[in-house]
Formats: sequence, structure tokens, C-alpha cells
Amino acid sequence: MSRPCPCTSKKPYDHCCGPFHAGKAAPETAELLMRSRFSAYALGKVDYLIATRPEAKRAEENREELAQYCKSVSCVGLKIVSKEKGGKADDTGVVTFHASLQANGRRSLHIETSTFARENGKWVYVDGLVKG
Repeated sequence: MSRPCPCTSKKPYDHCCGPFHAGKAAPETAELLMRSRFSAYALGKVDYLIATRPEAKRAEENREELAQYCKSVSCVGLKIVSKEKGGKADDTGVVTFHASLQANGRRSLHIETSTFARENGKWVYVDGLVKG
């Protein structure tokens, strides 16, 4: 049995976000992509974070900055607040979440409403509106 998944689904990592990170499966919903991206931040899976952005935006991502951010923050917990569309039959979706983070010994709450879309049949993270 593997460790618990960082996305706080209460499932083992190998049966939750692990297959997505390994390229063995693709998230079927916007929420699953959002959870897998949270886990990717927690585990420093920079290639996955870049690969789950729209193709036109991938070149804009700074691999070193992402890696440094992942190392500097601990992803403590995740709470899904609301979802709009983003299901198996949808082409777009919106997920609002609260991510508990810790950096430099201080906890913070990252509140974001994220927009997702399908690109070539797979969900990608388009952008997010951070609150507070």
C-alpha cells in the first residue's frame, strides 16, 4: 500500500494522483485535474504541472521557478469549496478550492477559483483567480 495521496482524498497515492503523474491515466474531471495538480505541487512534479497547462502556455512556464516554489512550500491540505461543470461530458469547468500551505514556518490559506478546459481530449488548467 502506498502513502496517502497529498490531495487529501483519503485514497492511497498509487490509486489516486499517482497514475496521473506517471502518465498511466488522465484525470476524467476538472476536479481530478485540480487535485492532481495540488499533489504535483506537494511532490515537486514540475513536468506534470507544465504538461497540464494549455499547449500555447507551456513555453511561458519557468521550470526552475516552479521547482523552487515546490521546494519552498509544504502543501498541508486541500478543500474543494465548489465545482461548476467540469464533468466527464463537459468541455469546461470551474473549481474553487482552499489550499492550506506552509512556508518559512508560517501557515497560509490559498483561496483560488480555477478555470479548466479540455484540450485534445484532456483537461488542462487555464488560469485561476486568487482571493485574499
